[in-house]
Amino acid sequence: MSEQGLPSAVDVVVVGGGFSGIGTAIRLRQMGVEDFVVLDRGSEVGGTWRDNTYPGATCDVPSHLYSFSFAPNPEWSRSFSPQSEIWSYMRGVVDRFGVGAHFRFGQDVTEARFDETEQRWHVTTAHGSLTARIVVWATGPLSEPKVPDLPGLANFAGPVFHSAAWDHGADLAGKRVAVVGTGASAIQFVPQIQPLVAKLYLHQRTPPWIIPRNDRDVPPARRWLFRHLPFTQKMARLRIYLRLEYLMGPVVLGTSERKRQLLRKFANGHLHHQIDDPELRSALTPDYEIGCKRILVSDDYYPSLTRANVEVVPAVGGFTPDGVVDDHGVERQVDMVIMATGFQAAEPSFATRIVGPGGARLSEAWDTGMEAYLGSTVTGFPNLFLLVGPNTTLGHNSMIYMIESQLNYVVDAIGFLGRPGVGTVDVRPAVLERYNRRLQGAIGPTVWVTGGCTSWYLDHRGVNTTLWPRHTAVFRRLTRRFHPADYTVGPPGPPGARRPPVRARRTPSAT
Repeated sequence: MSEQGLPSAVDVVVVGGGFSGIGTAIRLRQMGVEDFVVLDRGSEVGGTWRDNTYPGATCDVPSHLYSFSFAPNPEWSRSFSPQSEIWSYMRGVVDRFGVGAHFRFGQDVTEARFDETEQRWHVTTAHGSLTARIVVWATGPLSEPKVPDLPGLANFAGPVFHSAAWDHGADLAGKRVAVVGTGASAIQFVPQIQPLVAKLYLHQRTPPWIIPRNDRDVPPARRWLFRHLPFTQKMARLRIYLRLEYLMGPVVLGTSERKRQLLRKFANGHLHHQIDDPELRSALTPDYEIGCKRILVSDDYYPSLTRANVEVVPAVGGFTPDGVVDDHGVERQVDMVIMATGFQAAEPSFATRIVGPGGARLSEAWDTGMEAYLGSTVTGFPNLFLLVGPNTTLGHNSMIYMIESQLNYVVDAIGFLGRPGVGTVDVRPAVLERYNRRLQGAIGPTVWVTGGCTSWYLDHRGVNTTLWPRHTAVFRRLTRRFHPADYTVGPPGPPGARRPPVRARRTPSAT
C-alpha cells in the first residue's frame, strides 16, 4: 500500500463518492468485482449532499424517487427531505451494502493519464498515486462551483462565499448582505437568512419560474406501511416518476401548447397569490417560456421577498471595497456577498485533468463542445467511463434514475473488459458522431433552445451539452447493455503491466 492507504494498482478506479460513486461501488461488488477503489476529495461520502450545507438545502425532487431503487428508505420524514437526511441516507446505503472499505478520502484527483505502453491509467491525487486498467469518473456536473469574474470582486473587503461552500462561521445577524443569483439554491436559503439580516439585496438577472413545493411531513402510518409492505412504497415511487415524466412532453418538447399554458397559468397563479405588490410581481415575472430554465419549487421564497428588509435589485455590474454596483450603475453598501451562481456544468473543469493517449486532454477534445456516447464514453479515451456525463442531466425528473441507467451500461462494459484477450475499449468516432448529431437534432426544437433564455444548460456557444432531450425510459433502453460493436477493442497490455482479469458475473439490471 502507498501513502494515505492507496494501493499501488487496482483494476478499477472510481473518482467521486456521491450517488454515482456509491452506486458504482455497489454494482461492482454485486457483479463480483473487488479490485477497485473509490477516490473522493472530501472526508466522507456524499458528494454534493455532503458539501452543500447552506441553510434550507433540500432536494427539489420528492424523496421516495430521489433515492436508489435497490435501496428504498421507508423512513423519509418529509415529501422533500433536507440535505442532512439525504446525506445520512447515503452513508447508510454504504454501510448496508458493505462497500465502505473501498473508499479513500482526502484524495483529490489532480490527473488521470493513460499510458499507451502499459495500457493503464496513471491516477495522481494530492496524497499519492496508483494505476488502474479502468477509470469511472463519477464527480457529476454539480461539483465545481462557478463564481463569475466580476470587476472589483477581488477588492471587496467583506466576506465572499459561494452557497456550495457556505461559511457557517460568518455572522449574518444584523448585516447587510448581497445575494447574487436567483437559482435553485438562492430560493432555498434566502427565506432562511432573511429574518437574520438587517438588509438583503437580491441581485436578479432573470427571475425563475416557480411552482408550489407543497412539502409536508410523511405521516407515521405511511412510514409503517412502506416499512411493512414495501410494494406500497414502490407504487408511490412509480406514481411520482410518472407524474414528473408527464411534464416532459408539454413543457420541454412542446407537444401540447394547451398543457404548457395551463402550467404557465399555474405558476403565475402561485406568484399572484403570494405577491400583492404589482411592481415586485412584475420584477419577478419571467419573460421567457416556462421550462427554458429549470422550473423551481418553493412555498416560502416569494413571501420572503415581501419583507421590509429585502429588496430585489438588478444584476451585479461590479464591486467596490465596501459595496456592490448593479448593472444600472447604482451602488449599495453591504457587509458580505453570497454567490448563488451555480456550477460549471456545461464546461466542467475536471476535463483538464484527464489525459488520453498521445497527451491529449479531455478538455481539448471538448474544445468544440462537450459530447460523449450515451453520456459515458469519449473517442480517444480508452477504458474511461463518465457518469452523469454530457447530455444526461434532467430538468424535470430524478437524476438517480439516470445514474442507475448508466450503471447498467458501465458495469456491463466492465464485465466485457474482464473477458480473456480484451484489454481496452474505445468508442468508434463514427458511432459518437452519429449519436451526438441525432441528440442535438432532438434538442433543437426543445424549449431549452427556443424558449428565449440563457441557462446553465448551455455552453459558451449556446449549445445544450447537459440535458437529455427525450423521455428517461428511452435512455434506460439505450443503456440497458454494452454493445462491443460500437467500440474498437484492443488487446491487453504487456505482461508486466497486466492485472488479473475482472471475474465478473452478470447481475440483473437496476430498475
